[in-house]
Amino acid sequence: MNKKWKLLLLTLAAFAVLSACTSNKITSDEAEQAEKQVTEQASGQKDNQSESAGKEQNEGLKDSKAVSPDNLIDTLMNGSKDAIYEQFTPEMKQAVSLEDFKSSADSFLKGVKLWTPNYRAEMNNLTEYAWIDDTGAKGIRAYFTEDHQIGGLSITPLEAHPDTDNKLTKTEFQYPMKGEMFVFWGGHNVMANYHYEHETQRYALDIVQTKEGASYQGDPKVNANYYAFGKPLYAAADGTVVEIKNDIEDNVPGVMNPEQPAGNYVVIDHGNKEYSITGHIKKGSVAVKKGDKVKQGDLIGDLGNSGNSSEAHLHFQVSDGPDLFTSQSLNIRWADQSHELTRGNTVQGLPE
Repeated sequence: MNKKWKLLLLTLAAFAVLSACTSNKITSDEAEQAEKQVTEQASGQKDNQSESAGKEQNEGLKDSKAVSPDNLIDTLMNGSKDAIYEQFTPEMKQAVSLEDFKSSADSFLKGVKLWTPNYRAEMNNLTEYAWIDDTGAKGIRAYFTEDHQIGGLSITPLEAHPDTDNKLTKTEFQYPMKGEMFVFWGGHNVMANYHYEHETQRYALDIVQTKEGASYQGDPKVNANYYAFGKPLYAAADGTVVEIKNDIEDNVPGVMNPEQPAGNYVVIDHGNKEYSITGHIKKGSVAVKKGDKVKQGDLIGDLGNSGNSSEAHLHFQVSDGPDLFTSQSLNIRWADQSHELTRGNTVQGLPE
């Protein structure tokens, strides 16, 4: 990747990356940067000067024609990049100069004729929009704050893996949670699913629960304030429990544990060399033991915030072996094909 493009990967932490379920060896540059920001935000470490500058900048936006999600792409392709840059948050301006922004954007956009919307996702005061070019080789995503500043802009080379994208598991899986599930990471490109670039986790999902566009209420440093924390988790298909972990402490939100990436987990052998891996389970809540036979819908534990996780969420994937970091991720055949488990979508889990 062009080094200049990396400068544009910086985003506000509230929406940039939920977690890094990957090990240290395969965590992306973008995830590492975003994780740092998540920690700073959760700890309440904000720069007062930046906040003041942001307020002043927002006041200026009221007196000018603002760049919006509806006209961002057209402005980027045919309009004034200065106008886009002026709408960057102070943190973004600190991360990249106007000159570097212009040159990297011009280089990336060269030859592109058409952009198609890919998804829209909203959570914790940021709304993310993504577009893919007509060749499927390039993507753009932008993060808009509630006060219309651009809190992040990512221009990303994309790579597809059609051979495995189009091959589904033999086992048919049910959703592992009850109620509504918000897909934070999921899909078949790295913008919608940061796992996708890693063969071992390509089709993994990260799922939270939200209310009114937020994953928590109150103090963001308290696990119990996250809607997903402590929610029951269920076996997604019949099988035999082959591995568990149950003694990893749950993190203070924003402070992750890279030494134990999956945290507490349950691995179930479903036959056909298909193993479901349920990660980031709450300490002490695992309700099964190695060797147990489970039926689809059996309780296996409660959702937590253990491992390399920035907030309470479910990491779920199916692999061709029991080890999260050495097995190949498999594209999941879901019993309910009506839902798209892609970033930004809310889907209905098991009946409550």
